[in-house]
Amino acid sequence: MEPLQTMDQAQYVARMQAECRRILALVADAVNNAPTGNVINGSEMQVRDLMEELRQKAYQTAVQMRIDSHESTFSPSEGCGGKGPGEQGPVQPQHAHKQRADQLVEKALPWRGGRKPKSRGPAPGSK
Repeated sequence: MEPLQTMDQAQYVARMQAECRRILALVADAVNNAPTGNVINGSEMQVRDLMEELRQKAYQTAVQMRIDSHESTFSPSEGCGGKGPGEQGPVQPQHAHKQRADQLVEKALPWRGGRKPKSRGPAPGSK
């Protein structure tokens, strides 16, 4: 597996500055709006939730930016071992006529009950 490219740190900080300011303004509002004499109990949980939101947003943004920076350098044609466009081989027939729909469904469904139903025998016209 090819290593991920690094993201641009300055771009990350610039992108997160607005979110940090928004969250910190809400923290200030929560503390200012808490009742006098009950500032901690009146704001602590709201501030905790706001900081959790910032932590989550900061991490998600960082990971996404790192993935995006890697994808922007990825070239799908590099290292392609197969044939290029216009050089593909002939299309193989599907042979759907040799399959029975009821056999496909029976194999896909789990058995209910204590015993398996008896086999229905070979398909008509099969060898």
